[in-house]
Amino acid sequence: MLIRLLSQFGVDPVGAVITLLVLIGSLVAAVTFHEFSHAIAASRLGDDTARRLGRVSLNPIRHLDPMGSMMILVAGFGWGKPVPVNSTYLRPNPRSGAAIVAAAGPVSNILLAAVLTLPLNVGLLNPEVVGFTFFDGVADDLPGYIVSSLVFWNILLAVFNLLPIAPLDGFSVAVGLLPRDASAALLRMERIGPLILFGIIAVGLFTNLNILWALIGPVINVLGKLLLVGYAV
Repeated sequence: MLIRLLSQFGVDPVGAVITLLVLIGSLVAAVTFHEFSHAIAASRLGDDTARRLGRVSLNPIRHLDPMGSMMILVAGFGWGKPVPVNSTYLRPNPRSGAAIVAAAGPVSNILLAAVLTLPLNVGLLNPEVVGFTFFDGVADDLPGYIVSSLVFWNILLAVFNLLPIAPLDGFSVAVGLLPRDASAALLRMERIGPLILFGIIAVGLFTNLNILWALIGPVINVLGKLLLVGYAV
């Protein structure tokens, strides 16, 4: 992704700068709101660890992970700084509480995307982004481009994090919702989860077989069509 963007600087430097700034701003906003939602959910359910560490905040510096942010730019996926949670204190019980806290991040991104689509759906702004695209319009198109980019990256971050692979949020959600035997079996795979995830991503980076997009792309498209009233992302 970053390589594609850098190649545009020689073709349209102004458009490339705008694209880069909007991309970074959208990612910062999406990751910050995602991690903030984890923190506030944990606090409301009884665990004050994140609050004591200053994570119940919309200050991006509190939540951005340098490597995770760089990976989003390079590979189209990434992560924020994990919110520390002590599930012992969570209501109604550690398993269910942890699942709710994990789900809070992706759900908040989808809700934020839904709110941001309102000016697009009522015609105040024109949807300018279909997935990740370069800005090549005029100044009047910029507000729609910014809002559309925010919608896309919030949806992508939510869907990616809902994959039931450790250390993504979907893994904790699955552990909390599955019957105890199935949950225990899934927990035994937690240690190899990061290897599975990076393996899936590496295949997409170095071959033409994009397993990651095959998993999350259809869901992203469905959400895009639902939220943007027919526009596919």
